[in-house]
Parts: sequence; C-alpha cells; structure tokens
Amino acid sequence: MKNFNKSKTAAILLQIDAIKLNPKEPFQWASGWKSPIYCDNRIVLSHPKYRDVIVDFFCNMIKINFNEIEVVAGVATGAIGIGVLVANQLNLPFIYVRPEEKKHGRKNKIEGNFYPKQNVVVIEDLISTGTSSLRVVDELRKNKLNLLGMAAIFNYGFEISKNNFEKKSVILHVLCDYPTLLEEAIRKEVISEKDLEVLKIWNKNPEKWS
Repeated sequence: MKNFNKSKTAAILLQIDAIKLNPKEPFQWASGWKSPIYCDNRIVLSHPKYRDVIVDFFCNMIKINFNEIEVVAGVATGAIGIGVLVANQLNLPFIYVRPEEKKHGRKNKIEGNFYPKQNVVVIEDLISTGTSSLRVVDELRKNKLNLLGMAAIFNYGFEISKNNFEKKSVILHVLCDYPTLLEEAIRKEVISEKDLEVLKIWNKNPEKWS
C-alpha cells in the first residue's frame, strides 16, 4: 500500500486528463459557472495502473485518519466505482447513497446492508461547493450511522465548501487540493505563469468570474 501523496495525485490527474486547465477557453459547468478548469475523476477508473495507485492512496489515508472505520459509503454516481475498490482492498462492507430514493421496490436511498452506530467513511470523487456531498452525510446520520468523515480525490478549495463542511462538523481529507494541482501544472509546464494568475483569481470568486 503506497503512502498517499498530493503531488503524485495531481500528476496522475493531469496525465490522464481527468483535470483539464484551459483559461483561454473556459468550460461551462452545469451550475452555469464559467471555469478555466474542468474535473472528471471518473476517468481514473479507465486507467488500471493509476486507478490502483489512487485506491492505495485512499486506503492509506483512511488507515491514518479513520482507523475505526467499519463501512465504506460511496456518493452516487461518481464515487461508486472507486468506493467499491477501496472497500474491497480494506475488506469492508460497501454501501452507496442515491441523490433521491428509488420510486419502486424497497424505495431505498441507501443501497446495501448497514447497522445503526456503525462507523462510516464517505468516499467522494470531487468537492466543489460540498452541497451534494453533505446531503449524503445528512442521509447517513438520519439513518443513525456514525460518520467518521469524508475522503475525496480532489477539492477545489472554495471558501463556501469550507464553510459548509464546518457547519456540518464533517472532517474532510483529500488526495489532492487546488494549490498542489497548480504547483504540479506549473512544474510540468501544463500552464504558464499568466495562466496561473487567472486560475488563482477564479478560485477566489468562481461564481462571479468570466
């Protein structure tokens, strides 16, 4: 099991194009925000060599920070795949949380077996504002699971997400953060110094940036 490393994670995400940086031709997010960065960490699942490294990093991070874990929970749909792989390596049960309950059958919102007071860690692929991730936290707590915290591949580091996590008293650990990504992008000459300034400005106020 490899010790998790933020710079190595950043290098992987850039190498496989899970994260794209393009200040000159910004992307448009589903929220309507214009952004010089786009992140799709589900691409990690398509690269076995790097997927194994990311899973190792997750498991190492969890053992260090959440060693009383009893259940791994994935956020649907982006974190289901990586969450299953982490649970498998840790030899732990896996559950996942839907954005809304099924309309038929058992009408579950949480899929899988769990018991009240079990210690659970949530696996997430990406943290932006934190809103959807924290809905999962609410659902787990509503079902009387004991949340140890959340582990994610990448965090944009917005002030709003920091505040949202603090309000819910949720501990968050990430394999890669925004400053580390920018450092790695400069080191690998993926972006210029001018691009770097644009990316820093955007991160401070993404909603207003254009």
